Amino acid sequence: MSLSEDDLRAAVAREMPGVRADLERLVRIPGIAFDGFDHSHVERSAEAVAELLRGCGLDVQIVRGAGQPAVIGRKAAPPGAPTVLLYAHHDVQPAGDPALWHSDPFEPVERDGRLYGRGAADDKAGVMAHVAALRAYGDDLPVGVVVFVEGEEEYGSATLDELLETHRDLLRSDVIVIADSGNWDVGVPALTTSLRGLVTCFVEVRTLANAVHSGMFGGPVPDALTVLARLIATLHDDDGEVAVDGLVGREGASVDYPEDRFRHEAGIVDGVRLVGHGTITDRIWNKPAISVLGIDAPGTAVAPNALVASAKASLSIRVAPGDDPQSVYAAVRSHLEKYVPWGAQVSVTLEGDGAPCVIDASGPAYDAARAAFRAAWDGTEPVDMGMGGSIPFIATFHDLFPDAAILVTGVEDPHSAAHGPNESLHLGEFARVCLAEALLLRNVAALAR
Repeated sequence: MSLSEDDLRAAVAREMPGVRADLERLVRIPGIAFDGFDHSHVERSAEAVAELLRGCGLDVQIVRGAGQPAVIGRKAAPPGAPTVLLYAHHDVQPAGDPALWHSDPFEPVERDGRLYGRGAADDKAGVMAHVAALRAYGDDLPVGVVVFVEGEEEYGSATLDELLETHRDLLRSDVIVIADSGNWDVGVPALTTSLRGLVTCFVEVRTLANAVHSGMFGGPVPDALTVLARLIATLHDDDGEVAVDGLVGREGASVDYPEDRFRHEAGIVDGVRLVGHGTITDRIWNKPAISVLGIDAPGTAVAPNALVASAKASLSIRVAPGDDPQSVYAAVRSHLEKYVPWGAQVSVTLEGDGAPCVIDASGPAYDAARAAFRAAWDGTEPVDMGMGGSIPFIATFHDLFPDAAILVTGVEDPHSAAHGPNESLHLGEFARVCLAEALLLRNVAALAR
């Protein structure tokens, strides 16, 4: 028997206190897949997710390739019903400097209607949105489900392709819900229909065999930090546009992002001008971007009075939809090799890459999602939005399951501060996300009927 919308609203509301309590338990597990962290916590996190899915009546297994554990839970579809794959990840970013947090990053705290803690939004709330929808249905689930929760997304999903290929038959589905994005604003739901790709690389310059006295040799000898600074500066023109030849960008974003809202949400300090040309949404969704993430060189507190022999920077290049990460890396490397000043030695090494994607969000499954969003947000029309960040494995899902509709959703809002200090989840929006997912499963089941 199909549950009515009113039934589902009541069921989700009934389950939310337990869902929140379980979310808080997940947030307390510092499951960080990065090198140098205690990976036993990632194992604990996977076990906790597996237990939650078993509690929903799913057949569950913990799987792994060469990396961190993922969890697969499955419940077969009723006769004639479709199967929906529900994706999220249980690992989290490192917390960073604890002094920048207003409370312990791994002890969830509510303030002003938001739940603060590392992973509260990205992406343990995504895990719990799936659990909330499953609990709301109980034994009356109208579709088959496969829940796939991986454990190294924040570290680059290095072994995800292997896991997807290995368990391809188990994961095969008609609709795929990727719960790792966000909504346009508090009170405004969204489907993410395009994402930039990513290239990360290191550039290292050398001018000396070893550090030498800055007084005896300074002047004619260029130090490596000055060389690196001048080289990095060539990546942008005076207006802040990326100045690397061969990178693709486009225009035409259909959504406006007012500058005052953008500045507030980004936390831009007074007096700083925005850089680049075009609309803000085009600049963050449809055009390439290059950022310097870090520099290896002597710290100011320990630096001797000597010329630096070598210096290294980590670069993050966001790849516009329609471009190719390998050609982007080749263009950036060629640029750096061409413009390195004063004959310094330069090496550019690729750390990782991921493809951008554009989703054709038309068809019955997308209509079903938009109808679920409108109902959960009391009639508010959902926005089709781009994402400046990257989820490279969406392209892998598309390649492995070309006939499946891929819906990129999420629980974050512009104030969630994912990856930063004081990450948080808007609890009211979270309840709407959980209801929307329950309604989506109902709507997808209705398509088959």
